[in-house]
Amino acid sequence: MNSTNRTVVVTGIGATTPLGGDSASTWEALLAGRSGVTPLEQEWAADLPVRIAAQIAVEPTEVLPRPLARKLDRSAQFALIAAREAWADAGFSGKAGDEPAVDPDRLGTVVASGIGGVTTLLGQYDVLREQGFRKVSPHTVPMLMPNSPSANVSIEFNARAGTHTPVSACASGAEAIGYAIEMIRTGRADVVVAGGTEAAVHPLPIAAFANMMAMSKNNDDPQGASRPYDVARDGFVMGEGSGIVVLESAEHAAKRGARVYCEAIGQGISADAHHIAQPEPTGRGISGALTNLLDNSDLKPAEIAHINAHATSTPLGDVGELRALRAVFGDDIDHMAVSATKSMTGHLLGGAGGVETVATVLALHNRIAPPTINVDNLDPEVDANIVRGEARPLPEGTIVALNDSFGFGGLNVVLAFRKS
Repeated sequence: MNSTNRTVVVTGIGATTPLGGDSASTWEALLAGRSGVTPLEQEWAADLPVRIAAQIAVEPTEVLPRPLARKLDRSAQFALIAAREAWADAGFSGKAGDEPAVDPDRLGTVVASGIGGVTTLLGQYDVLREQGFRKVSPHTVPMLMPNSPSANVSIEFNARAGTHTPVSACASGAEAIGYAIEMIRTGRADVVVAGGTEAAVHPLPIAAFANMMAMSKNNDDPQGASRPYDVARDGFVMGEGSGIVVLESAEHAAKRGARVYCEAIGQGISADAHHIAQPEPTGRGISGALTNLLDNSDLKPAEIAHINAHATSTPLGDVGELRALRAVFGDDIDHMAVSATKSMTGHLLGGAGGVETVATVLALHNRIAPPTINVDNLDPEVDANIVRGEARPLPEGTIVALNDSFGFGGLNVVLAFRKS
């Protein structure tokens, strides 16, 4: 089927996060304003400058069979758990070898990771140094590959339309979902399982980010450490987990009588071409992504009721994003409810766009915006309608929500979803 104008809808969601082992428990915690950040109790963390993280709420080994879990990097374990939930939530059943729920040649996967199997790589290097080459796992290479999560999800559901892995740092998960939308819109697939995953809570990434002065060192107050828009914010808190959505052509969903959460309008994308790690100071790149979204859709700023902001709790990034939003949307931004869910989940790096898309879809579906916690003293430079303290109802009628994701390397991705 060749088309460039197919309507895309969200029919399934799944997640495993620092707030809960599935999307329902994660959403409940988001609405309640609970933090998933805890102290790092591992021995290796004792001498690190950062000793906090948003660690997964339910260990994957409690969900997956041990023989399977041993062959998967932690990032792939997360992705498979979230994908299975999303698949079932979309009303599908069965695995590879069963009667296919979807034509395999019309089913794809796009699951991203910003870092990939870093814990496998570093762990097996320790094995090599300490025990010799014979003890290195033969599963090491398939486990450490960045495309391992997407490939394993593809194998799980017998998805043969393509298995893809965008790698663009903290924008990876959002880019994956945007790519999946285009796969359906252009006729490459009828259904795509898409999202992001990350498992980088390890001493090396933490030490490296800490030495970049990118992470919060508020070790004495873990749950208060991630504080977007607050004057005392001092960096992000690393998180881990996965968020996955099932995207489907509206026609395919209607034929099988699927429940639809919302329409996936599309993406706006741009590059800063400025610095490998620092955001472009004027917000030019973010503005470009927003403008690209408006130019390539029938979206009007007045329709936008909610924004799940990138807002990582860094001094420059939080305010720069809001400036770009106002530059493009003008006074329309005043009626947009802005949530920063990283205040509760921490920053899941390549998994952030997936988890935050799940939160954005649920905000639309339930017509309620989750709060931003830990904003005790709002930065006077914040010029936007931040949802603080408790969740806020969203309007009835047709509304749109955005999910912003920006990454090292300068990629900017904005996803848009519509609920009627």
